[in-house]
This record gives sequence, C-alpha cells and structure tokens, in this order.
Amino acid sequence: MSHSIQGTAKPSVCPLDCPDACSLTAVVENGKLIKVKGSKANPITDGVVCGKVSKYYPEFVHGKNRLTTPLRRIGKRGSGKFERISWDEAIELCYQGIQKGIDEYGTESVMPLNYAGPHGQLAENSMDMRFFYKLGATQLNRPPMCAGVRSLSYASLFGKTVAMPAEQAEHSDLIILWGVNTTTSYLHLMKTVNKARKNGSKIIVIDPKRIKSAGIADLYLQVTPASDVYFALAMTAEFERLGMIDHAKIKDKVSGLDEYLSHAKTYEKENITEVCGIEKTQLEEFIQLFRNAKRVSMMVGVGVERSRNGGSTIRSAMALSVLTGQFGEIGQGQMGYYSPAFHKTPDKLMRPDLLENPTRTFNLIDAADHILDRGNDAPIKTVFIYNHNPVIVHQNQNKMIEALSQEDVFVIGCDINMTDSMKYADVILPACSHFEHSDVYASYGYTQLQRTEAAIDPVGESLPNTEIFRRLAKRFGFDEQAFKDTDEQLQEQAFDLSSADTKENKVSEISTNASLSMLDSNHIWLSDKADKVTLYNETLEQKYGYGLPRFEPAKRAHPFVLVTSAYFHRSNSTFGGCRIELEAVDINPTDAEKLSISDGQEVKLSNDNGEVILKAHVTDDVAKGVLYSHKGAWMASSPTGQTINALIENRKTDIGGGAAFYDTFVDLSVG
Repeated sequence: MSHSIQGTAKPSVCPLDCPDACSLTAVVENGKLIKVKGSKANPITDGVVCGKVSKYYPEFVHGKNRLTTPLRRIGKRGSGKFERISWDEAIELCYQGIQKGIDEYGTESVMPLNYAGPHGQLAENSMDMRFFYKLGATQLNRPPMCAGVRSLSYASLFGKTVAMPAEQAEHSDLIILWGVNTTTSYLHLMKTVNKARKNGSKIIVIDPKRIKSAGIADLYLQVTPASDVYFALAMTAEFERLGMIDHAKIKDKVSGLDEYLSHAKTYEKENITEVCGIEKTQLEEFIQLFRNAKRVSMMVGVGVERSRNGGSTIRSAMALSVLTGQFGEIGQGQMGYYSPAFHKTPDKLMRPDLLENPTRTFNLIDAADHILDRGNDAPIKTVFIYNHNPVIVHQNQNKMIEALSQEDVFVIGCDINMTDSMKYADVILPACSHFEHSDVYASYGYTQLQRTEAAIDPVGESLPNTEIFRRLAKRFGFDEQAFKDTDEQLQEQAFDLSSADTKENKVSEISTNASLSMLDSNHIWLSDKADKVTLYNETLEQKYGYGLPRFEPAKRAHPFVLVTSAYFHRSNSTFGGCRIELEAVDINPTDAEKLSISDGQEVKLSNDNGEVILKAHVTDDVAKGVLYSHKGAWMASSPTGQTINALIENRKTDIGGGAAFYDTFVDLSVG
C-alpha cells in the first residue's frame, strides 16, 4: 500500500501506558507521520487526546533518537558508540551471545528484561513470550512494577468481577478520586466527572499534592504519603459508630465483617490529623459528604500502591464502598478493573505450553540484583531489553547501570528510540512504532477493544516485535507452527470473541474506524459476583501476613519524603528524549524558607544511593516534609547524570512484592 498521498488520514490507537487507549488519527504525508490527533472512533476519546500525544509523536517516530538499523556496540558500555550492521549479522550475534551463556550455564542464564512499553497485545506479549518459553529462559513476574498490587488488592476483595464502568460516574452523587491524577493519566474520566458536577455531584480528591482536579473538588484532602490506610480504617470505625455501615444490605454479601470492623476500631479518628495531616474539620466534611450521598463511586489509582502500605491502602479504601452498601445501582461502586470483560486468551497468545521444563521466576523489580548475583548456579549471562527502559524506570538507578555494565553479560536491546538503556546494549535491534504495524488494543481503564493496521511503512530497517522474534526463533531452529503464525493469526489468538456478547465473532471483524464495547455501560457493580466479598483474606494472611489491611509507619533515614508522579509531557519514560530540561521539584514554602531556597533555584536531592540536581518550585501544593517531582526524565536532564530514580531504594509493598517507589527519603540542599 502506498503512503505517499499528501495529507492522508489513517486510523490508529494510542499504545501508551494509560487507562484510556485513545483512538487516533495519524496524518501522513509522503510516507511520514506529520500530525497526530484524537478521533471519534472510540467514544471515550471523542476526538480529545492529551498534549504529549499530539505534540511528540512525529518526533518520536522520525526524530534524531529513532533507531532505523541494527547496531553493534564499538565503544564502552553506556558511551552510545555503535556501528551499523545488517539484520542477518544482528540475528547471528544475538544467537551466538545467547548460546554462549546457555552452553556454559543452561537456558536460565537468559533473562528477558521487558515490561509494557506498548500496550498492543502483539507488541507487548505474543511471539516474544513464545520465544522465551521455548528457549527455557528465566521468567519474570512483571506486575509488581506497576498496578500488580492494585489488581491483587481488588481481586482479594471482589475476585474476578468487573468494576463499575467509569462512564457511570456521571450518575453518582459523590465521586471520590483517591490517588489518581485524572488530568495527567486518566484524562477522559475528567469529562465524566465534569458531567456529574453539572448534575449536582460532589467531588472528593485525596492526594499528597494539590493536583489540578483538586481545584474543582468540594473537598480536597492532602494526605501524608503512605498514611491513607490509617485514614480509611479510622473512617471505617467512625462510620460504624455513626451507623453508616449498611449491615442489612451487606449481611449476606461479605465475609470477615466482624474481624474487619474489630480491627478498624484500633485506628482512632483523634489521631488522623497527626498521622495523615488531615484537619478535623475536613474529617467531618468527609463524613457528611459520604452520609448524604445515595450513589457513591470511587476511583482508587495506582499511585497509592507505591508504598509499604500499598495493598492495605487500596483494600481499606475500596472496602468503604461495600461497607456502606454502595453497590446494586447505576453510579455505585469501584471503577478501574476491566480485564475480565475482554475475554482474553493469554495461553493461546503466549503459549506457555512451549516451556518444556519448569524454570525459575524473578520479580522484575529485582532484575539488577539478579544480574549482579554471581553466586547462582545459573548466573544471568544474557539480558534482552525490549518494551522497557530499565535505567530510567527501575529503582536504584545506579545499581541497574552497574548491572548492565558487566562485560561478561551479553546485552541485547530492542527499541524504537536510542534510550539511556539501549546505550548499554551489545546489539541493538530497531523496532517499529505502533504506527508501522497492525495490532489490537484492550483498554485497562474502560472496556473498549480496538484494532489497528499500519499507518506508515516501517521506518528504515525497523521491524515489528513479532517479526524480530520470528527471525530469532528461526535461527534457533524452533520450527513449530507457533513461530510461523502471522500477525493476523496472533490477533485472533489474543481474544475469544465467540464467547463475548458482541456481534463481532473475530478480531478481524472489528472496524479500524470504530471501537468494540465489551461491557454494557449499565453493568451493575458486583452483579456478576456469586460468592462473597472477602474482607478478611486467608490467602493474603498465609502468603504475606496481611489477612487484614494495616498501617505501618515508614522508617525515615532522611528528613524529606520524595513522591515521583506521572508527568503530562511523558508516559513513564516515553517521550523523555523529546524534552530534555532541568526537572522541577515541588517544595513547601516553609521548608524552602528554612533552607534558604528560592523559587527557580537549583537544588540537590541526595541519599546513600545517589544525587540529582533539580529546579526548585516553591508551592504550598505540597505539605511540609514532602517533595514532589515527575518520573521518567532521561539522564541528560540532570548535571549529575542521574535522575530521581537513582534515589529510590528497592523497597517492596506489603502484598504482591510491588515497587514501593514512594518510600524514598532524601536530603535537600542548595545545588
């Protein structure tokens, strides 16, 4: 197909790590992407997309950082010095490097280091997983990096029930946005919130920072980081004392109620101000707003999972909906968990049956430790980085750099752009952007399924992830049909639409100019749950010691807590190379005055792990003792060559082994 027609509009879908999965219009001229805008194919998008997508995608696809040919490292690790090679040479180098480690230490010496760069079903987890299963490589537990704790927490209470469709919040009397920055990472939920406000709904925003959505809130609670669970449990006890727990409605709907309420009584309302930083008048207002509302909906974001108390916070916050009987009608319930609605068939897509013998599984967030571990019988000798930028995204950045700098570890990199992580690769394989191949997308914040075809031809010699792993499989002699499946076949293997209540029975029947809704927008939350909501979870008790959620104060080695949030100009580290500048850090005016820091001044954040230079932004949007900066900046943004992730220790959450990014404590000084 020719793409040389000027100004041709092509349908597409945004693959970024965002709940919305927006439908896009890609404007193509002379085979190049020149503009990206929102389309109306997805009714959730309705033509509106965030600024970063419309601003940065043409540069991301065609800019100076774009990888267009295979490369071989010729300089020191991290130097960025490479020479061009052919695809045949690149595949052969990958084969030899992988095989060398296997010959000496076995197949578990190979470790993929991937996460969720693109959220297309094919680009994210399809032919690549087949390859690593067949190879017998070390496996990864990936959900702990992000959202795994939230999913586990939801499932521990509600099982596999689908959440309340987010569109229903329009009918709520009260909407609670808890640890979710809707204007940055859940953009289209704000449209629903604003509709609800026009209908008279009240809004509560709970967040350590006075984010933009707090400006339209009837009540904003500036909670101390990681203390949300104390607040939620204390409110549970207070709701019980005030008769706000709907015992009649929940009697046959929940298990563990007596244990839960008895436990909650150990959290006293009188201590909330000291522990959580929330004023007593605000507590009374919270109670009254909850008491007066007939239909309450709540969105508990991923942000609150990123502390030691992450799972406990999410469970105790979500439990408030059930305890107060906020289910059974439109506009009542929890938003944000929709995976069961899509009828995914991951075993057909990823083929774990290709794994001939059981292999070990590492927690993704421990990757650097495992690469550096030389005492293991099967040390990691090959690291394959793709769909990921671990140098920027992982905790303890300097340890990750040390791990990837080991000369006896063969590093393969596969990406669209020359990221900070790619600079540590021995061989780089150029990948296609999502505009250059077909795929299928399941939103994780809504229930829209979308299919795309390529809007432009592959840039340079880049290839889709699926084709890259087909070529690797062929070189390794993997001749099963699983490695010959086309992208069209892979799309059909990702979902079982024949079991869904849709007129389309195959993915190929989904129009690229429309989205397929996988759930009735009037679905009543918990209507599909046959068993009881589990307030006391025996499985979590046995595995983690957290049958009930609880608050545990963090141990501080430094005076300031650092919160690292999503940024309007980036999606994690994606687009980080399009905007290199000194990053800002929000500092409370009292703290700034005490340290003689003025607005715009360079400051240094440091701890035992590293140090980074940032630009002070003095504002009361953050509380005293709290520093707030955006995640995902590339290393060139700081004079020290380190980003805020250099300061983050590898601490884990209470359940799920998640990354406790926000349990980071630092010193602050003039730079």
